[in-house]
Amino acid sequence: MERTQLAVVGLGAMGMATLYQLARRGIDVIGIDRFEPPHELGSSHGETRITRQAVGEGRDYVPFVLASHSIWRELEAASGETLLEECGALVIAPGSGVSSHHGKPDFAARSIEMARAFGIAHEVLDGAEARRRFPQLEGISSDDKIYYEPGGGYVRPERCIAVQRDQAQALGARLRLGAEVTSIRQEGDGVHISVGGDEIVADQVVVAAGAWTAPLLGPPFDRLLTVSRQVLHWFRLEDPVPHTGAPVFIWMHGAGDEDYFYGFPPLPGDDRFKVASEQYRATTTAETLDREVSPAESAEMWQAHVAGRVAGVTAEVAQAAACLYTVTPDNGFIIDRHPQQDRVMVVSACSGHGFKHSAGIGQAVAEAVLGLPSTFDLAPFSLTRFQVSST
Repeated sequence: MERTQLAVVGLGAMGMATLYQLARRGIDVIGIDRFEPPHELGSSHGETRITRQAVGEGRDYVPFVLASHSIWRELEAASGETLLEECGALVIAPGSGVSSHHGKPDFAARSIEMARAFGIAHEVLDGAEARRRFPQLEGISSDDKIYYEPGGGYVRPERCIAVQRDQAQALGARLRLGAEVTSIRQEGDGVHISVGGDEIVADQVVVAAGAWTAPLLGPPFDRLLTVSRQVLHWFRLEDPVPHTGAPVFIWMHGAGDEDYFYGFPPLPGDDRFKVASEQYRATTTAETLDREVSPAESAEMWQAHVAGRVAGVTAEVAQAAACLYTVTPDNGFIIDRHPQQDRVMVVSACSGHGFKHSAGIGQAVAEAVLGLPSTFDLAPFSLTRFQVSST
């Protein structure tokens, strides 16, 4: 039997950030993952993730991403790695009619509202000005509404996880990798974790297991968390030069949450253009996910979203990959104590928009489990909004 102050189960975006934040505070902590993070089997891979500070999801989220940008820069200084690229971020929406993103109507207007509320540098552009400044996006309409944030851009998810892993280990964190947790049960003043035939007893546990959370913890998470398959596509560019250094974008061109796509400029020395959309109709599990992406899926992506909108992107598929979203009924995060086990903090699900917040959430969770003063408000992410009680 191994003892520790804290254990973190699941070392993806949220778990690794929490592990690092606990280690930097001198806590005796063990991080556990069934794989070898960073890996391609969960929700924290794919080379790049969009980050933007004036998040249209709402004001409850903005403090996390502001803190995350600061933490990425601290980690860059400590490691010498490049984690955050501030190439700018565009949010494009129809100038009239209905649009939605992550369940939030008029996402561009909400982004503008957050930028003004938090003093985040931004511009509001019309379609003509946006096409002039960003000719790569040839499909922007004259009446489109565009939010531009120069401090937005993308982070490198695999690098972020690896750097936090290395920093946490250097600060004394212990890792148990390639080890599956089969049960977590609170008994008295400790939490017993069954892992790989062994038992770890922790004063407290943070569960950040993503798509594996519901099977591991059961009720109420088995009814609150839905897993959906998402697909990332990389298409060949005719010429990468016009796209080099261009902003990332989120482009809503219809009324529903699936009538949109997002994209990234090519990475240095690359001739691929990464784009993706989202789907929530078909559900899956972490164990049964179809990881093969068919040519037909990429062809549909190109035809439905890319063709006629992004200049110089060919239909030639350079790469495609599947990943997982774990989604709550309201598309919001869960960051709360387990309703029946108060020594277990659950940090899931990201609902498809979590990575940009992860470093800040790691800090917030570390402060919460240690009872430290904090500027973060976790109340909006409580289970009580789903009418879940502790009895």
